[in-house]
Amino acid sequence: MFKLLKRFGGSYRVNLILGPLCKLIEVVFDLFTPIIVAYMIDAGVGTHSVQPVLAGGGILLAMAAVAILFALACQKMASRASQGMGTSIRHSLYEHINALSHADLDRFGTPSLATRITNDVNQVQLAIALGIRQLMRWPFLAVGSLVAALAIDVRLGLIFVVSMAVVGGLFWFVMKACIPYYRSMQAKLDRIALIVREGLSGVRVVRAFVREGHERRRLADAAQDQASTAIAVGRLSSVLNPVTFLVMYLAVCAILWSGGIQVNIGELTQGQVVAFVSYMTQALLSIVYVANLVVVFTKASASAARVNEVLACQPSVTDEGAEPVGLWSLAGLPDAAEQAGAWLPGGAGQVPTLALRNVSFAYPGAAADAVHDATLALMPGQTLGVIGGTGSGKSTLVSLIPRLYDATAGTVEVFGRDVRRWPLKQLRHVVGMVPQQAMLVSGTIRSNLIWRDAEATDDDLWRALELAQAAEFVRALADGLDAPVEAGGKNFSGGQRQRLTIARALVGVPKLLILDDSASALDYKTDAALRVALASYGRDAAASGELPPAVVVVSQRVASVRAADLICVMRRGNVVGLGTHDELVRTCAIYQEICASQGVEDETVSPGMRQFHPAQLSHETVSPGTTVSRHEEVRHG
Repeated sequence: MFKLLKRFGGSYRVNLILGPLCKLIEVVFDLFTPIIVAYMIDAGVGTHSVQPVLAGGGILLAMAAVAILFALACQKMASRASQGMGTSIRHSLYEHINALSHADLDRFGTPSLATRITNDVNQVQLAIALGIRQLMRWPFLAVGSLVAALAIDVRLGLIFVVSMAVVGGLFWFVMKACIPYYRSMQAKLDRIALIVREGLSGVRVVRAFVREGHERRRLADAAQDQASTAIAVGRLSSVLNPVTFLVMYLAVCAILWSGGIQVNIGELTQGQVVAFVSYMTQALLSIVYVANLVVVFTKASASAARVNEVLACQPSVTDEGAEPVGLWSLAGLPDAAEQAGAWLPGGAGQVPTLALRNVSFAYPGAAADAVHDATLALMPGQTLGVIGGTGSGKSTLVSLIPRLYDATAGTVEVFGRDVRRWPLKQLRHVVGMVPQQAMLVSGTIRSNLIWRDAEATDDDLWRALELAQAAEFVRALADGLDAPVEAGGKNFSGGQRQRLTIARALVGVPKLLILDDSASALDYKTDAALRVALASYGRDAAASGELPPAVVVVSQRVASVRAADLICVMRRGNVVGLGTHDELVRTCAIYQEICASQGVEDETVSPGMRQFHPAQLSHETVSPGTTVSRHEEVRHG
């Protein structure tokens, strides 16, 4: 908690100081109130005189008016500080989360991060507000009441001290037992958030498999687990108020008994006894409020620790050691690559757009590499197809290129430079990536398309939409580029979302385009047209003297990669085949199996492999170098 105050409290230092001081002044008035009441009893009621009562009443009214003003000032300062710091913490936390690598995000998990940035920050805000408003009031009121009571009579003060010690000891014991429960409750809230997120995001799948009852039971079990912890805390806390008031009233009885005797013998006045009872009541009630503050601060401490854990996590992917890359004005080619004899319009020398050199990667805690010893090179204007079964490491491999993860061994180079030496902003501008999950954010089509280039013109956006085969349905919308996009793009079909994310990656003219299974929701005709458009785009760039973009296509369809200049076949993280389609159907058994399983028959496939899939159908040629079976057209179209 103190780390957050030190880090984010500087801008609210005035509020953090003056707020408690205003509350302190209000407490001083509260401490003088019993003394004035005692004066009114002894000088007015005891002598049947109205003047002291009226004078004392006037003073009490004036003190109450001033105390209200200071209380309002304190409340305003507490609101400013708590809300302002909460906003700053959320902003910093969200910014820091966005700087974390995928490996760092995997460590925390999305539901936990969502809980930390909402519920945990709320707990911290509440603690700051109550700290300013109450932390100074109740401890000072308890101590001040004790001192004032002892000043009235030491012997009665001993009853006061014993009562406070008993109540204080009880609260210490209960709070010590409650603290572990408060910490575990936050983790159980994470579990509830996870189940709710899964159930709401996957509601169609849940309904399709009629699993609503199972999901309700999961949520009910998690909620019951969290409720059981809360009930256990409640049971422990429930003894506090009854015992406190029991001790308080027993002490009042003892004070009245002993004080009555001293009044009879003339050692105390009636007003002093009443003031003493008032001080004791204030002090013991202050302990109750302090205990409630302890509960709030205990929760806030657990929440602050969770927030600090995220803020203390150093991103594993940073710009440390990176050097700015000067971009060639005509082709967008890094100077370093140009100096090394890179591709120039009409030139003979070439540096690979992408080169993997003995690259391996393992997820934290994994027993085996997700990608192992991958080596390949891709020249400007070429297309690399990556194909393999589910879990073969295809997406992990391409995630290493824009440094979503860092390779654990080997090097990934873009235009001859290790990606670790590229500034992330420049690297991810040169590399355009379309992830597996087509994700759009709420706003408009235009606001989604300009992510890579905020200065893109309408012509740039329409050109990208044309290439991505999305222009037709966007033009059909009433608002065109300004058509609304709901959260996650839920108002568009899966294929439309994929085409919009492809268009988004094409805006800004990337020199390396990665399509990570980004055509899986497209029908066969649109998929084929997309491949033809990208190929034409590269040829047009080369013809106009620009650096043609290299393209990496990740897919499970042979038809999507068979025309590629280089095909990488993956199995269990290993590159088991590397070459063109014709080469692989002769030399790679895994690729032959994939072709046969998809009904892709080729004269170069061995007779034995033609028997792998009994339903081989004739081919239909759509564009030069691109064929697919009718079986695949039916299956995907």
